[in-house]
Amino acid sequence: MPTYVVLVPDGCADQPIDTLDGRTPLEAASMPNLQSMAAAGEVGRARVIPPGLPPGSDVGNLAILGYDPACFHTGRAPIEAAAMGVELAPDQVAYRCNLVTIDEAGVMVDFAAGHPTNAQSHAIVAALDAALGDGRDGVKFHPGVEYRHLAVLPASLGDAACVPPHDLTGQRAELPTGPAAAKLVDLMDASRDVVRRVARDVGSSASQIWLWGQGVRPRLPSFAARFGVSGRLSSAVDLVRGLGVLTGLEVVDVPGATAGFDNDYAAQRDACLASLDDRDFFLLHVEATDEAGHQGDVREKVAALEAWDREVIGPLLETLPELGPHRIMLLPDHATPCALRTHTSDPVPYVLYDSERAGAGGVYTEAATAGAPEVPAHDLMSRLVTR
Repeated sequence: MPTYVVLVPDGCADQPIDTLDGRTPLEAASMPNLQSMAAAGEVGRARVIPPGLPPGSDVGNLAILGYDPACFHTGRAPIEAAAMGVELAPDQVAYRCNLVTIDEAGVMVDFAAGHPTNAQSHAIVAALDAALGDGRDGVKFHPGVEYRHLAVLPASLGDAACVPPHDLTGQRAELPTGPAAAKLVDLMDASRDVVRRVARDVGSSASQIWLWGQGVRPRLPSFAARFGVSGRLSSAVDLVRGLGVLTGLEVVDVPGATAGFDNDYAAQRDACLASLDDRDFFLLHVEATDEAGHQGDVREKVAALEAWDREVIGPLLETLPELGPHRIMLLPDHATPCALRTHTSDPVPYVLYDSERAGAGGVYTEAATAGAPEVPAHDLMSRLVTR
């Protein structure tokens, strides 16, 4: 049986950028190993975000793993809850709970509250739970990573339309609407005094919480039963790690793997190769390209793509032949254009590479695949492992 590797450069797809002479970061980055793989494989265009669903990493990574989001997606927060070891009861709903910075005029200054350290943010969340949660009225706050945390509420408070905070950067904050909105807004308003007080003490710019991405626990068939292969994954993002927990893919903790620009690509690559000694499948996800898109940082996005090529793709292409036949799939979970600083539902380029069978070949960029027919991203996994 071949070994299978899936590479997910989160949010790497983009739009032409003036400072790159009208090129996208994928076109501007030096990525000879990726383009070599594309030239020998199948290059196309995948719809990772089905119509009617939000363009988030929860939807996109679910699709990449071979699960139709239209059938299996229940929300972002319950996936992160699984990664955090938070068990949701049938009468509970999980909300993503960002620490954010909103100014006195109500403008979303920073959806990530200046990227607090875990020590800073955990102190804030502990104070929040003591003041507003701890099970009172069914409310409980759970600390996560940096600005990303979790609130568990009664399921009756799940019926609301909530705007992701990263869609509001530089805009007036758009509050939740719907039947549960009033109680959610009350909780967000009540968080201000607590967050600001503790944030001052720990040196954080956070000003309140922002609730969004809610849902109940999804029920996903196991990956091994669905595709006949067993595997692991590496990611520094709770969302992707939670999908591993929910699908039965073992989550590998890799020292040096981060959700920022300092990610240790080589460490994740080595973890992938070590895992393939006794498992058939490995998914390697890196957040840096998405973070660069959210910050509008073109230089960092290009640098992250070049690190992918230099530290991951090239060494894998050199080493995987020692393990025998192998197949590689690479695609992002959505686009995150630097000009927009948020996700879009645009189709993204994909490449399928098979060491035993040459494909038609192509160039891996947005423009080169623009004329290709769109394929549902959730169909690609079965093609990877069965063709």
